[in-house]
Amino acid sequence: MKMKKVLGTVISLALAASMFSACGAKSDSGSGNAASGGSDLIKVGIINNDPNESGYRTANDKDMKNTFTEANGYSASFAYSLKNDEQIAAAQKFIQDEVDYLLISAAGTSGWDSVLKDAQSAGIKVILFDRTIDADPSLYEASIVSDMAQEGQTAVDWLASQGLSEYNVVHIQGVMGSAAQIGRTGALDAQVAANDNWNLITQQTAEWNAETAQQIVQSVIDGGQSFNVIYAENDDMAKGAVAALDKANISHGVGKDVIVMGFDCNKWALEELLAGNWNYDGQCNPFQASYINDIIRDLENGKAPAEKVVIMQEKGFDASKITQEDVDNYGI
Repeated sequence: MKMKKVLGTVISLALAASMFSACGAKSDSGSGNAASGGSDLIKVGIINNDPNESGYRTANDKDMKNTFTEANGYSASFAYSLKNDEQIAAAQKFIQDEVDYLLISAAGTSGWDSVLKDAQSAGIKVILFDRTIDADPSLYEASIVSDMAQEGQTAVDWLASQGLSEYNVVHIQGVMGSAAQIGRTGALDAQVAANDNWNLITQQTAEWNAETAQQIVQSVIDGGQSFNVIYAENDDMAKGAVAALDKANISHGVGKDVIVMGFDCNKWALEELLAGNWNYDGQCNPFQASYINDIIRDLENGKAPAEKVVIMQEKGFDASKITQEDVDNYGI
């Protein structure tokens, strides 16, 4: 493998290591353990959000672990956190470990410039996946991402097409500052600002969590506020919202009192659409590992990626049109 430039002094390395151990980011090694991998293996450090965050994230993490194995020529280590500062500390630790590639699904969009410059100085190539960040494109080799803004726009366009006389929306957001939250929120905010008959009854983060989403909706119900749309930025939060509706005997789904919208296309969520209990689900494709593997193989052979940014192809599903074939083909 290629030689790396030594980063900093022994003191700075020790300081960075102590930061990582204190930050609380979970880490583990995949089937290609970085400590035991042979010199012929490509060393990758993979930074992701917590696999328990959602069904989407579980599928994404599984896809990465199934791809970056010793059998496929990799020595992979993994670090997980929903906090940007912990992820950045994990990245510094992987730089110290002299990985060949740093793969990042960022918890937040900002604050990455310094660590990416450190990686570049060390000769480590960075590939972004799942989420974009606010950094100079020269600091990473490629970005394999969903177009979160388009996901939000597709969902809002669908909602607008329902032709309600008034839209009273309970908006349940994901982790604030994440690319998914920014994209899925932006389109709705713009629609509300441009139309007098669109109203946000509440707009709160449940940080992708079903129980927190249920509490938010229950609070709205208890407050006696009238609403006819649940716009939840992932399926788990939509599920929590529906639990509050069911508890209050409020009907939801096709032809009912409340429109329910989610994102990610978990198979169980698409089955809710098929049953008419939900109305809309926006796809977010978690299967990015094969794209990254292809890029790494090209880079190892001295070939630059064909595209700097690879946008995953995605769609939205309407309960009135979804089929069992859609559930089988697109459910994760």
